[in-house]
Amino acid sequence: MVSAKKHVPIVKKRTKHFSRHQSDRFMRVDSSWRKPKGIDSRVRRRFRGQQVLPSIGFGSNKKTRHMTPSGHKAFLVSNVNDVELLLMHSRTYAAE
Repeated sequence: MVSAKKHVPIVKKRTKHFSRHQSDRFMRVDSSWRKPKGIDSRVRRRFRGQQVLPSIGFGSNKKTRHMTPSGHKAFLVSNVNDVELLLMHSRTYAAE
């Protein structure tokens, strides 16, 4: 594999999944994130010791977003033309 272009070090600020409030207590509540909207919700009001709400500060660097640890971006190859296209951009993308 060709080495990737030089880039800023990849920092993932948060890799843990944001789970839905009380999804650990009830089977009927799925774990996929939903914003709490209740008027008395402790999570929505950001009380200490409660779950963290997703916010813009958890985002990755725009330049390194979607990069693999090798520094390439994943590229799904579906036909021969895609392979030829990949040869021209081998320092940026890697076949998936």
